[in-house]
Amino acid sequence: MKHNIYIYILIMAVVTYLIRVLPLTLIRKEIKNKTIRSFLYYVPYVTLAVMTFPAILDATQSTWSGLLALLVGMGLAWFGASLFSVSVACCVVVFLLELLML
Repeated sequence: MKHNIYIYILIMAVVTYLIRVLPLTLIRKEIKNKTIRSFLYYVPYVTLAVMTFPAILDATQSTWSGLLALLVGMGLAWFGASLFSVSVACCVVVFLLELLML
């Protein structure tokens, strides 16, 4: 049984290594294709959104308070509020909703 675990870990390590090394070795010149460049431009933003969105909804006692704080934060950010004021407003929204729901 332990022997299988080591094989699985080895396979995962090799796959992870190849995913990170192959692009460096295979792509030597600048990427000029507009589609690929735009795809690569948005990858960090999409990755951050995919990791952050579930945490916003699950970090509170109620999913509704997280959702309302998300909507308030999106609205404030849309109208140009600073990152600090958006985060403070979201925290206040969650605090008040959690306080009222108890």
